[in-house]
Amino acid sequence: MTNAVKSLYSSEQITAWLRGLLTIAWADGDFDAQEQQLIARIVEDELAPGLKLESLDNISPDELAAVLGTGTPAAENFLRTAVMIAIADGMYTKSEDDLLHQLCKALGEPENILEGLRHTLEHPETRSATTAPTKRQVDAIHPLREWLDGLEIEDPRVARFLCKMIPSQCPFERDITLFKRKIVHIPPLCKINPLYEQLVGLRFRALSYLADDCGEDVSPYI
Repeated sequence: MTNAVKSLYSSEQITAWLRGLLTIAWADGDFDAQEQQLIARIVEDELAPGLKLESLDNISPDELAAVLGTGTPAAENFLRTAVMIAIADGMYTKSEDDLLHQLCKALGEPENILEGLRHTLEHPETRSATTAPTKRQVDAIHPLREWLDGLEIEDPRVARFLCKMIPSQCPFERDITLFKRKIVHIPPLCKINPLYEQLVGLRFRALSYLADDCGEDVSPYI
């Protein structure tokens, strides 16, 4: 049984929010059309029941701004969740970077908050498993860490989405092979992503919100 929790956001805002996160999730081309439809269906049927995603297509930055506003707390919190989804797999690609910068501009948020990501997360597959971020990289990412930690979980539908999309454990290191030859080694996410603690913290806060504030059974996400 769940408690009645009143969200700070309207259904229209959450619909746009989730469409925006889906747009980020497949910005790097990792999902084909069929997989995109499946993920969107899971969101609508399991993560946000009763919320009709009228369009399963990507949402543009201008469309999102028209719903969430420009320079609003909703716009800022959406961007925080968008960054988390972009880095959840440990990769920060040019397509994700381009889209996030467009979103910052449309939503009235400073684009320099993303600057540190370019130097710390791009092409992590080229690093060895023992390579740690340099002090300069850690210092550069500190403002972003503080900004991301400012995110408050205030809607169960967004919380469920984050619990589903952020890995519950540090993914294992793995080799990429081509014609039976290893071409690249990808170390564990927790060793190459300097924002991994922010991801873990956000997922924990989302789980706690669902369990403590909403009275939901969170075992499916553990």
